[in-house]
Amino acid sequence: MSDKNKKREVALFVTCLVDINRPSVGFAAVKLLEQAGCEVIVPDAQTCCGQPAYNSGDRRTTQDIARDVIRHFKRFRYVVAPSGSCAGMIKKHYPEMFKDDPLMLLEAENLASRTYELVSFLKDVCGFKPDDVEIDAKLTYHDSCSSLREVKVVDQPRALLKDIDDLELIEAEDREACCGFGGTFCIKYSEISEEMVDRKIDNLLATGADMLSAGDLGCLMNIAGRLHRRGHKMKVLHIAEILADMADGPGIGEKR
Repeated sequence: MSDKNKKREVALFVTCLVDINRPSVGFAAVKLLEQAGCEVIVPDAQTCCGQPAYNSGDRRTTQDIARDVIRHFKRFRYVVAPSGSCAGMIKKHYPEMFKDDPLMLLEAENLASRTYELVSFLKDVCGFKPDDVEIDAKLTYHDSCSSLREVKVVDQPRALLKDIDDLELIEAEDREACCGFGGTFCIKYSEISEEMVDRKIDNLLATGADMLSAGDLGCLMNIAGRLHRRGHKMKVLHIAEILADMADGPGIGEKR
């Protein structure tokens, strides 16, 4: 096979939340990457990116986890995660953690340069457009803090969603505000987190949208859980599931 026709080899960093709570997001990511002309490999030995330890101030454990991630993904030209927070952890925080270790800093910076959030990779690297996807619904999109601020994913998901036939994208007020999840933040400061997600939900509901999407499962689980407790029926899906034409299944937090 010529270099021109050779498929991009992509390693999928599945993420803990996807693996444990919503495997369909992982399957959707594989489907999309293959549609974009990639050969997808899922390294068996991968684990957490280290965010829980990092957010808890456990630097030593986080460094140990980071070393494992760096080792397991060392040979791949592209590393893609269906999560802005996991991609942001690898791209932004791994190099910061090894700033006093020159050799590991080089390894961390190297991995950071090869790591992408899923939607930005599909749009910016692959030039992907959803194929034959049709969804008759009104949808609003939540910008997760990490996607927005750490890996600068803003326009890419909106461009791809606008390519879907019959899908109307409606922007919510204060769309860049945090949903209150923040990893361990929602556990440490549950009352503040609840107030934040309630404000977020009020703005989402005001759009009149039928569906909510985002690129981070943690945010979506947090919002979906609160929507359910407040008795609202807005369907919540990861953007990968929508782009992969898997929107007919149960939403996040719904019974299968």
